Amino acid sequence: MNKILTGFASAAFFAASALALQAAETTMRISLQLPLKSHLGQNLKMFKDEVEATSNGDIAVEIYDSAQLYKDKEVPQAVGSGAIEAGVASLTRYVGDIPMVDIFYQPFLLDSEAKVRKAVDPNGPVRGPIDAAIAETGASVLWWQAYGGAVMLSNGGPVKTPADMKGKKVRVFGKTLGDFTTAAGGAPTIISGSEQYLAYQRGTVDIGMTGVSGVQSRSLWEVMDTITVTNHADIEFIVVVNNDWWAKLPDAHKAIISAAAKNAENSVRDEMSAIEARAYASAKEHGMAIYNPTPEELTEWKAVSQPVYDAFLAKTGDAGKAMLEAAQGF
Repeated sequence: MNKILTGFASAAFFAASALALQAAETTMRISLQLPLKSHLGQNLKMFKDEVEATSNGDIAVEIYDSAQLYKDKEVPQAVGSGAIEAGVASLTRYVGDIPMVDIFYQPFLLDSEAKVRKAVDPNGPVRGPIDAAIAETGASVLWWQAYGGAVMLSNGGPVKTPADMKGKKVRVFGKTLGDFTTAAGGAPTIISGSEQYLAYQRGTVDIGMTGVSGVQSRSLWEVMDTITVTNHADIEFIVVVNNDWWAKLPDAHKAIISAAAKNAENSVRDEMSAIEARAYASAKEHGMAIYNPTPEELTEWKAVSQPVYDAFLAKTGDAGKAMLEAAQGF
């Protein structure tokens, strides 16, 4: 009897959901690799709530979190082809088509909030050309989602200097961070964020690179015990929308979505410092050790990074040189 009642309840729920979607003039599905409880997931929820309230239900936003539909590396193709209306992807996923995005992963270049804010200015010399280039891939940027500085995760002690990375397998989330790892003597392996926990649990890698907020949202303290606060790269995610789908939207819907996107971007950027502070506190509460490298140790890391800068300039030419010089002046 209980199974029958449960079946009726489930059927009623899905019927109600279907009616709600039918009532909406526009449905916007968004793919997210992180859990909904992550700060990127909550940022999407904020966007959803504003869009649906402002449109009086004319626009329905569906969030598919935890890589239910697509892994991070699959999002650019899925959105660009129109398989889904929108998705969240790590900026570095566009490096194959747009080498300039790796400006954000040049070691220790954007190592303060003030520098990052200048770099992500939509009309500035760093982000401006990147957004324009992404628009040529079949998808356009709706907003950028701050994810904080990159840290290193390990077991049994911190990763103080390149000597501690030598010969170790390292989880990275982009080729440039892989090049940085190689320059430091490690062996990089690109692993999607959604597969990170298992990689640490199984010992697939010895060291991990991620944002500290990801340590909290993915409970990585269960499989790693130390965070080394290097802030050696700025991690950015972007919410992209399919160009053809966007072009067909009524102007009123575009205006509502754009306004909510701007509010969502400003909110997550303004909250990033507090988000990271809470994540560090939570990691410590769960037994993780937090290590801050000394100035001398950071100098050692920077000393091995020059080949990464050289490779960036070789791949990006004059445009990359102009972007790098602008970032160095922040």
